[in-house]
Amino acid sequence: MKRLYPFDPLLKHHILISLLVAVWVFVFLYFTEPLDVSELPEKEKLMFLPGYGLVVGFCYMLFLPFQYYLYKHYKQQWTLLSELFFIITFSIVTIVIARNYYLHVVVANEPNPYTLGYMLQTIFMPALATILPIILVARFAFGKYYEKRLDDQKIEIKGEGNYEGLRLQLNEVISIQSSDNYIEVFYISGHSLKKTLIRNKLSVIDEEFSELLRAHRSYIINPYHFQQWKTENSKFYMVLNYNVEVPISKTYQKEIKAAINSATN
Repeated sequence: MKRLYPFDPLLKHHILISLLVAVWVFVFLYFTEPLDVSELPEKEKLMFLPGYGLVVGFCYMLFLPFQYYLYKHYKQQWTLLSELFFIITFSIVTIVIARNYYLHVVVANEPNPYTLGYMLQTIFMPALATILPIILVARFAFGKYYEKRLDDQKIEIKGEGNYEGLRLQLNEVISIQSSDNYIEVFYISGHSLKKTLIRNKLSVIDEEFSELLRAHRSYIINPYHFQQWKTENSKFYMVLNYNVEVPISKTYQKEIKAAINSATN
């Protein structure tokens, strides 16, 4: 269950999924005509059935902030368990809201509405059986597409001579520290913080990757991982993800603060 699962954090793609699902729900209800939908006049079909589509699309969008919270909480990692939890909670909440839409809008003031059990059997579960595959396939496809784009954007931190380098996503790099004739690269691997020693100069890395910022004569940081500022014994530090602390020299303080403010605003 902790196996990594493809995930796309781009909001525009999730909006597209919600719109696709909303349209599909309307089409499904309009042509399958569950319960007594076939007895409704055409005008009422076009009035009430799109509402179910809007409910499902709204519920999908409703869960996006929670989804992004989980994604950030687990250090930009999405697992099969996270995906299952998202789908199950989305399904439950959608059924609850759709049921209330039926009671308070579709059959408002009607004396004998269908029971929840009957609706589960005849409309909600069959609808979910057609909706969830679309959502799962779309989310998986966008996740794979996003992973491919990231893979194309990987950077390679090379070593001198025959020394092995590192090929990483840019945002997997947290910081790089100079250590004599070597550099120590602090990066994320899975859910863990790793450190690799490579024979190279910090100045070479600084010139090669403009996305990384010089914070000190011995440190380069990735502003993507910024967490907070820290002052200790009159010295200024930056705390990055995984509690990596990097000293910020006065020479680079203004530039670093400007870059962080720009990235977080």
